[in-house]
Amino acid sequence: MFLDEDIKIAGDKPSVDVKKNLNNPTAQQKLPNDMQKRAEQWGRAVALEFIGDAAENPLSDEMGNDILIQRRLLISFTATVGFEEFAGDDIICGIAQKSFLDTLKQQDADLYKTSTDTGAFSFYYLVFRRGFDLERRMGQTFAMLCSHDGDPIYQELGEALYCWFLSVVKKSAQKLEI
Repeated sequence: MFLDEDIKIAGDKPSVDVKKNLNNPTAQQKLPNDMQKRAEQWGRAVALEFIGDAAENPLSDEMGNDILIQRRLLISFTATVGFEEFAGDDIICGIAQKSFLDTLKQQDADLYKTSTDTGAFSFYYLVFRRGFDLERRMGQTFAMLCSHDGDPIYQELGEALYCWFLSVVKKSAQKLEI
C-alpha cells in the first residue's frame, strides 16, 4: 500500500522543466570546472586565430570579396568540425563551439556575420559526412562555392585552408589538454 508521502505532485508546467533539462546537456551531465574552462579557452583561442587570419586578409573592394567570404566560411566550418573531431565529448565540443561563436560576436561582429552561412556549411557537411578523400573534396567544394568549379588552383587553396585550420584547432586542443 502507498502512503501519501510516496506521491509527488508535478509542478505547474512539468513538460517545460523536462524540456529545459533535455535541451541543456550540462543540466544532465556536468564537466569538472577545469575542463569546462579549458573547453571555453579552446573555443576562444581558435576564434582569436580566425580573427587574426581575417585581419591579415580583410575584405576590400579591390580583392574578390566573394572568395574571401568563402575563405572565412571554410575556416569557420573547419573550426566547427575540428571541435567535433578533437573534443572526444559532445559537451566539450558544445562548450568550445559556443565560446568560439561568442568570441567572434564580441570581438568582430562583421566577421561573425560573414562566417556563419548555413548554406555553405550544408555543402561542406555533405562532404564531411561522407568522409571519403576529405581534404581533396573540401578543396573541390571550396572551388565550387567560389564559382571556380574544377579549377585546380582554387581546389588546392581550399584543401590547404582546410588542412591548415584543422591543424590550428588540433594544436590548440593539445596545448590545453582537451
